[in-house]
Amino acid sequence: MECIRAFYEYRELLKTNVRKDIRGRYKGSFLGVLWTFLTPLLQVLVYYLVFPYLMRGGMPNFLVYLITGIFPWNFFQSGVVGATGCIKANEGVVKKVYFPRKILVLSQVLSGLVNFFISIPIMLIFVVIYQIPLTWNVLWIPAIGVIEALLIYGIGLILAAVNVYVQDVNNIIQFVLNLLFYGTPIVYSLSVFPSKHILAYMIRLNPLTMIVDASRAVMMDGTAPNFICLGIVLLLGIVLTMFGTWVFDKLQRGFAEEL
Repeated sequence: MECIRAFYEYRELLKTNVRKDIRGRYKGSFLGVLWTFLTPLLQVLVYYLVFPYLMRGGMPNFLVYLITGIFPWNFFQSGVVGATGCIKANEGVVKKVYFPRKILVLSQVLSGLVNFFISIPIMLIFVVIYQIPLTWNVLWIPAIGVIEALLIYGIGLILAAVNVYVQDVNNIIQFVLNLLFYGTPIVYSLSVFPSKHILAYMIRLNPLTMIVDASRAVMMDGTAPNFICLGIVLLLGIVLTMFGTWVFDKLQRGFAEEL
């Protein structure tokens, strides 16, 4: 509750940081915010062209399948990377001005969530183009984004604090994210593995698999998301946020000395 109260008291600073994060990503760019759409769409195009036989393999609406996986993944990746470096990136302010340091992490997550919400119409456009029937279950997609944001925030609190003390965190995170990308069924289907294969079990336990599956359920299948899986991700996000808050509070006392 104390943390929520602090966020409310510094809500104007939070809004300013979110706007700055969104604008800063595309500062000096001719296309600006359009890169929010173009970057994942170009990724999708590469995967669609490079892996036509290996990945497509008779899968219907493969392009939509890719898009509904790439956008949630990009939200996770950009949020985790942005949160990891946010304390160091604001070194001067952290040393000189008092404010809840967690706002820097939260602003990264919220700016990513805004971009994710902006991407929803793009996913819907491709769903319509491929004549996939839309149902009212598509309204679950913002809730899926919020649950993913909570997961990112919990992870971000831990990584942002540790990154101040451990110089190798960024390199480790990039390596882990590369592994996690291929450990999430974004460019392939779980059906390529035998149902009892150890990799299939591991991939199903991946919380990002649950997020991506939920996105595809509401967008492609017209069904409600698996609420048990979403509940697991939500619970994990709450636990990580509580643990991350504890870690962050312990480590932030030495931020000024370490930066």
